[in-house]
Amino acid sequence: MKILEKITLIIYSNIMLILSIILCLLIFGWLDISVMGDIITKVIRGETSSTVLLVMSVIFILLSIKCIFFDSTSKEQIKERQGILLENESGKLMISKETIENLVNSVALNFPSAQEVVTRVELDKDNSVTVFVNLIVNADVVIKDLSANLQTKIKEKVKVATDLEVKEVNITVKKVAPKQQEI
Repeated sequence: MKILEKITLIIYSNIMLILSIILCLLIFGWLDISVMGDIITKVIRGETSSTVLLVMSVIFILLSIKCIFFDSTSKEQIKERQGILLENESGKLMISKETIENLVNSVALNFPSAQEVVTRVELDKDNSVTVFVNLIVNADVVIKDLSANLQTKIKEKVKVATDLEVKEVNITVKKVAPKQQEI
């Protein structure tokens, strides 16, 4: 969100808070309605104050319309959320985050000691990929060896398949599955 939008949202929220409190005070009878009527009349009939109120009202109306009908997300931010756009002389290629996540899942599930895999991918402006992998592993696995091999394989596979650099592969072992008893 842009700074102007943040400032306006703060001002707008404070005005709505004050108006809501005044309305509650009027409804509960803790504030005399004739006093409020006199204050509002003086503010509206005053030349300077009515001009300021009119300008503020027009600004808030325009900002409200902008917020309701126009999204402040830029096209670049939308592309970053969807995936990475690669271009060459032949055309364009969009590699979605979901594609990279599926690729990482397939690499991880090729390790026999990995039982369940959940992957999340983050992309930055330099087309670098950060991968977060959550695993449930077998009880007899050496976690340090598995994670080192998995990190290497994921970086290699993503580089070969997409030509993207994997900046980091962060692995979290969520659970070690108990050994299954043989019958």
